[in-house]
Amino acid sequence: MKKTSLIIVTAIFVSLTITACKNKEASSADEQISVRVLELKKGEVNKTITASGQFTTEDETFLSFKTGGVIKAIYVKEGDAVKKGQTLATLEMTEIDAHVSQAKAGYKKALRDFNRVNNLYKDSVATLAQFQDTKTALEVATQQLNIANYNQNHSEIKALTDGYILKKLVSEGQIVGPGMPILQTNGASKGNWILKVSVSDNEWSAINVNDAASIEVDAASKDKLHAVVSRKSEGIDPFSGTFTIDLKVTTKSTIKLASGLFGNAKIALSKPLSAWTAPYESIMDGDRNVGYAFITNDFKTAQKVKVNIADIMEDKVLISGGLENAKALITSGSAYLNENSKIKVVKE
Repeated sequence: MKKTSLIIVTAIFVSLTITACKNKEASSADEQISVRVLELKKGEVNKTITASGQFTTEDETFLSFKTGGVIKAIYVKEGDAVKKGQTLATLEMTEIDAHVSQAKAGYKKALRDFNRVNNLYKDSVATLAQFQDTKTALEVATQQLNIANYNQNHSEIKALTDGYILKKLVSEGQIVGPGMPILQTNGASKGNWILKVSVSDNEWSAINVNDAASIEVDAASKDKLHAVVSRKSEGIDPFSGTFTIDLKVTTKSTIKLASGLFGNAKIALSKPLSAWTAPYESIMDGDRNVGYAFITNDFKTAQKVKVNIADIMEDKVLISGGLENAKALITSGSAYLNENSKIKVVKE
């Protein structure tokens, strides 16, 4: 009898425990999480891209000799101002002058041979083949003399335009080869300054030539320079993995610029971006251009969706895709949500 009573009491206890658990689960399932939402409306956003780079000029170039040889003299040093046509460096002329003398002697001999055979050919003594051979030899000697004279004339380096010497890459007495850089110059005196900045592939595709930009220079933080996009690179930089944008300075300024000076630019895109705007806290698990967010269509349950992030601005995130079928974006309380969580929308 006692044993039977114990079994009945145990069964009742188990039944009560199961009922309590079920009631607790039902209560948890019915529990609503308080959230705030933002009704979605896609609009046109004027996007700005921030980038940094260094100043240079359109005509910055490396100067070199046409032929190799021993450097006789370099008449300038780094930082010197130069005028167009000014002689900057010369080679030792002994070997070059010898090549010119050799070419002149060869030309004179070929000319004598041609005149002699030409006269014999007119008298039907020399054959047509002999006449043609001496004529060809004269033409070859003429071109060799032209080459020697050309190399002689380019045995010195002259300034291509008014500007400055940026770098001196060799010293007097050094042996250099044809085309080896000797001096680096630019035409800074013209004021044609360019800021070369690096951007990502997505930014490169969004930027158009003639887009306006403003530039801040660390050396003169109070002033800004106005510029426009003058060129977009057609290939990626293999070292940095970025694309290059040239920003041409369009206004004169009191800021003294120098090649290599660092600048920060803000490029205003001429084509507005069609996107949704959202606060930072509404985006979770972001990875580059992809993130996740919770939305609601019935304002009672939450759904997790994948979104495409177009840009992260100072006070908001621009979303270009993923919210096409959503009525409202959940902006707070997302950390406590799961798929199909019950929600209660609260106002500010």
